[in-house]
Amino acid sequence: MSGPRTLLVWCPDWPVVAAEIVDGISAAGPVVVVRGNRVVACSEAARAEGVRRGLRRREAQGRCPQLVVVEHDPGRDARAFEPVVAAVEEVAVGVEVVRPGACALAARGPARYFGGEEQAAERIVEQVAQACAVESQVGVADGVFAAGLAARAGRIVAAGRTREFLAGVTIDALERPELADLLRRLGVATLGDFAALPAADVLSRFGFDGALAHRWAAGLDHRPLAVREPPPDLDVTGIYEEPLERVDVAAFAGRALAERLHERLAAHGLACTRLGIEAVTADGQELHRVWRHDGLLTAAAIAERVRWQLDGWLTGARRGAPTRPTAGLVRLRLVPDGVLVHLGLQPGLWGDAGAEQERAHRALSRVQGLLGPESVFTAVAGGGRSADDQVRLVPWGDEREPARPAAPAPAHDFVAVALPGQEVPVPKKPTVSDKRPPWPGRLPTPAPALVLPLPAAAVVLDETGTPVAVSARLELSGDPAVLAFGDECAEIAGWAGPWPVDERWWAPAESRRRARFQVAVTDGRAFLLSLAAGQWAIEAIYD
Repeated sequence: MSGPRTLLVWCPDWPVVAAEIVDGISAAGPVVVVRGNRVVACSEAARAEGVRRGLRRREAQGRCPQLVVVEHDPGRDARAFEPVVAAVEEVAVGVEVVRPGACALAARGPARYFGGEEQAAERIVEQVAQACAVESQVGVADGVFAAGLAARAGRIVAAGRTREFLAGVTIDALERPELADLLRRLGVATLGDFAALPAADVLSRFGFDGALAHRWAAGLDHRPLAVREPPPDLDVTGIYEEPLERVDVAAFAGRALAERLHERLAAHGLACTRLGIEAVTADGQELHRVWRHDGLLTAAAIAERVRWQLDGWLTGARRGAPTRPTAGLVRLRLVPDGVLVHLGLQPGLWGDAGAEQERAHRALSRVQGLLGPESVFTAVAGGGRSADDQVRLVPWGDEREPARPAAPAPAHDFVAVALPGQEVPVPKKPTVSDKRPPWPGRLPTPAPALVLPLPAAAVVLDETGTPVAVSARLELSGDPAVLAFGDECAEIAGWAGPWPVDERWWAPAESRRRARFQVAVTDGRAFLLSLAAGQWAIEAIYD
C-alpha cells in the first residue's frame, strides 16, 4: 500500500540561508558550509564556479578562490528554520519538521481548503516568501520520501503514480553512500531496480536500514504501519516557578525532561520516532512543534531536538520581525507523538536492558554537574602511528569523533575521570580484521595498555654495558641486554624493532623523528621504548 498524500516544503541550500539569517553572511555570493572538512551545502554562486557537495574544503577553494567558508551548525539551522515552520502553520495545520530546511504535512486538508494540491502548494510558497523572505519549493507525492524528491523537482506527482516517478531516480537519492555504492556494484542503478528486488531478500542481505530504504524506493511511506498513538501517561511535563527566558537554562530543563521521557518509553519497551514539544509562556501563549526522525530517537537525540526548538523559540531568528515568545516559559511538555515497539529495549533475563548503562550515565552526569564538564572523559580510538596519537579524550556526553580517521571504535569503550598528572589507560587496539585505514609506520599489534602522559627517561645497554644506538640505516650498535629507568635495572628477555617514524619533517617546530622498540624484561613486564636524538624513553607499558 502506498503512503498517504504528503505535501513537503523544501528550502534549497538551507544551511547557507541559515548562515545569512543568523550570521549575516550574504547567500548571493559564493558560500559553502563545511562539516568534517567537506562541503555539505553551497550557494548558487558557488555552484556556478564548479563547487559541489562532498568536495574537500581545499578543492572547493581551489575551484573558487573567493569562496566564503562557514562551519556547519545544526543548532543554527534549526533555529533559523523555526519562523519558516511558523509561516507554514499560518495556512495549514499538522506541520512536522523532517529536518532543518524541510517540513511536511498531510496534503488532504490544504488541498480541500484551497481547491487542489497545486493551489495549496502555491499558497504555501507565497506565505513563506512573504513572512520570511525565504525561497521554497513544494512537492506532493505518496509518502514523505517521495514528496521530498518531488519538492526538489518542484513537482506534484499524481496519486498512485509515485512508484513510477521514483523508478527512474538514481540510487544516490537514498542518501546512503555505502548502500548506494554496494548496490551499483551489484548492478542496481535506480530506485526502480532496487524496488524490484524481493523485500525479504533485501532485509536478509542489507538489514533493517536497507529494508527501510527498499520501502522508500517502492513508493511506500517510510513510517512502518506499527506506529500508533501513545497512551497519555507517556507524556512528561515540567512546570517552573521562575519563567525560563535564557536558552541555556531552558535547554538544561529540556534535557532533564528528555531523559525522563526516554526512561519512561524504555520501561514500556518503546522507542520514539516523532516528538511533540509544547510550551506555555507566563502570559498564556502556547507554542507547539513536532519533530520527526528517520530512525529511533535516543535520549541524546531527544534532548538535542528539544534544545534546538527552545533555541528557535527564545531567539526567534527571522528576517524583518522577531518571533520570541511574549514572556518566559513556565511549562514544558514532551509528547511521544509516534512510538514503535523496540525489541532492543525489552527487559532482559536479569533486569532491564541497558539499566546499568543508564545508571552509569546518570552518575557520570552528576559528577560533571559537581566538578564541571571537563572532569569526566571517555576515550575515542582513532588513527595514528603512535599509541598517544590513537586515543582522544572527549568530555562525557560530547560527540565521540576520532581526531584522525580510523575504523569504528571497539564496543568495549571506557570512561576515565582524568586528573592532572595521571596516566591515561588506553583500550586494546582492534585486530587486523577491523580494517583500519593504513598508517605507514604504525606500531604493530598488540597495543600497550597504559600510555604515559610524559615519556619516562631510560637507558638501554648492550652486553658490554655500552648504550645502544641506532644508525641512519636502522642498524643497532649492539643487542639490547639491560633496561635502566628510575631506580630500577632489569634484564631484557626479548625485544622487537626498530620501527622508525619521521613525522611532519616539513615543519621543524612540529617534526618528530624516532625509532621505537617493544621490549620484554625477565620479570614479565613489557615496555614500548623510543629512541630520539640519542635519548631513550619509555612511552607506554604493556600488560
